[in-house]
Amino acid sequence: MEYGAIDLHTKESQIRIVTREGRVVLDQRIATRRDRFTWLFGDRPAMRILLETGTESEWVAQHLESLGHEVVVADPNYAAMYGERTRRIKTDKRDVAALAEANRREIYRPAHRVSVAQRDVRRRLRVRSHLVGMRRQVISVMRAHLRAEGLRLHTGAAESLLTRYRQVDVPAALQAVFAPLVELLETLDPLIRQADQWAKQQATRDPVTARLMTAPGVGPIVALSFRATVDDVTRFRDAGHVSSYLGLVPREASSGDRRCRGAITKAGPGEMRTVLLQAAWTVWRTPSGSAALHAWVRRLGERRGRKVAVVGLARRLARILFAMWRDGHLFQPTRLTRSTVAA
Repeated sequence: MEYGAIDLHTKESQIRIVTREGRVVLDQRIATRRDRFTWLFGDRPAMRILLETGTESEWVAQHLESLGHEVVVADPNYAAMYGERTRRIKTDKRDVAALAEANRREIYRPAHRVSVAQRDVRRRLRVRSHLVGMRRQVISVMRAHLRAEGLRLHTGAAESLLTRYRQVDVPAALQAVFAPLVELLETLDPLIRQADQWAKQQATRDPVTARLMTAPGVGPIVALSFRATVDDVTRFRDAGHVSSYLGLVPREASSGDRRCRGAITKAGPGEMRTVLLQAAWTVWRTPSGSAALHAWVRRLGERRGRKVAVVGLARRLARILFAMWRDGHLFQPTRLTRSTVAA
């Protein structure tokens, strides 16, 4: 049996194929295109091919699988996979040689490959996030220029920005400057509403996200993001593993009797952390979703400060959502009350 490895890059990729004994059969660089992968792997006997996870990895893996090969998309953070490779002299040939040896010896840790359905959800949420970010930047620019003229916009939701803007006596010269920004907002608002409508319908139809939305502070965007990020709840052994994966646990540098903890690691998907923090701020501001959770984060805020408390609540929400999904339960305020009182 032969073993393949690919050091994958956007334009060109380094390929290496070795035998069971480690003899190099092929070491070649090709363009990162479907037709070139077909040319190289299409007529070869079925083999196991190892490549690191990355932007290009999924479509390459799917294409190679369609050619009859077994593909392992590996976690690049697994240091043992690289053997004795040194970063002092790093080349694509050295990297692919290490990957080929790891494949032959089965020294790798497979990365999770997101399902097709959740990959589509991720893309849609990412596009929506980009649209919202564009609107936020436009609003920030308009506010700054208005302040420079001694003018103020009344506070309110981003959706009502244009209504509030038109209530301000803006000089004609500044209106002309703002014209393209106003036009952009008029284009962005319906697109964002359309994306929000899709998210609401999608979250309501999916039994998992519908269940997650019963938790306080969790709406369609948070529920869909959590569902798409976790993808398969069984791949995490417990709630602590999920919060660690999302980068919501504190850094630690402890040795002997010394224990030192710092800020959260911020590992993993940053967009998921962002929406969980938004959900936590919602619970911080109002007790309507869960009085017990609101009281818990307020008490924590009195001791550790507001920001630390909200991050702690985001971590707790991640654990709650994981447990709800794993156990198939709706949010249970009474159960939370008992655990909060005990904490």
